[in-house]
Amino acid sequence: MRIRATVAAVSGALALSALAVPAARAGDHSAANLHKPTSGAEVFGTAAKGSSKAAAATRAATAEPVISKVVVNGGKDIVLGTTAAKTISVSVTASHASGVADAYVDLWHGTDPSSENTIDGAILPNEDEAKCTKVNATTSTCKLTFTIYPRYDLYKNSLAGTWHVTAAALAGNGNDIAYTDFYSTARVQRLSKLTVDAAPEPVKKGGTITITGKLSRANWETFKYQGYTGQSVKLQFRKKTSSTYTTIKTIKTNSTGNLKTTSKATVDGYWRYSFAGTSTTPAVNAAGDFVAVK
Repeated sequence: MRIRATVAAVSGALALSALAVPAARAGDHSAANLHKPTSGAEVFGTAAKGSSKAAAATRAATAEPVISKVVVNGGKDIVLGTTAAKTISVSVTASHASGVADAYVDLWHGTDPSSENTIDGAILPNEDEAKCTKVNATTSTCKLTFTIYPRYDLYKNSLAGTWHVTAAALAGNGNDIAYTDFYSTARVQRLSKLTVDAAPEPVKKGGTITITGKLSRANWETFKYQGYTGQSVKLQFRKKTSSTYTTIKTIKTNSTGNLKTTSKATVDGYWRYSFAGTSTTPAVNAAGDFVAVK
């Protein structure tokens, strides 16, 4: 049976973060303040590749499972706001001569998985065992889910960006394990919002309209949305009769994330702002604001 360790990490910041969560979450194994497994034996609760003569004979006849693919959140970035939890799925495809009995994944943020002092974020799966489906006699795809909580798992803004993906697989013989803390990476981002308002409405043909808006993103420390400063944002327009937006100009957000510019109005159509995104913040388009030209 798999063993999921629940030893609190020694990091002071992580320990303090646990005090701010409801008691019902205090023992949850997906939380950042819990110990991250660092070996296959710890993950699966087995004396993997043990020291007995029988185990040595098994090792000589077999090899580690081969993990061929890990897909986190369907290959999409993981985006969270300030309050709502998000549940994602992860699949592991692995092969071994004896088949695949189980698989494991965790997400962690830091530099050295062997030292808890260098890990400031860790998210573990909801299940104690993966649900594995056979592809054939030697290969299986195993699935796990993760529920991620803002204010708890993501307790500081610097956790936005690249996370490491640990992947492991247990062979059907119960002895052979593949395990790596650096199988791949996944990106965790702060949810973004973008608004637009074009005025006056309606406007005379050839008249000037003023387009205002704001780019903001989730602040995981204050639990509010704050302006995203100094970011390039495109002003775009599409005619009422068209389905395609055209970029008119690019401007930058000010110190509070606000946007303001002007443009000439010649035909009826929709105005919007468009943000391409960054490594920590996803792309977002404002809903088009219609302006009639008289």
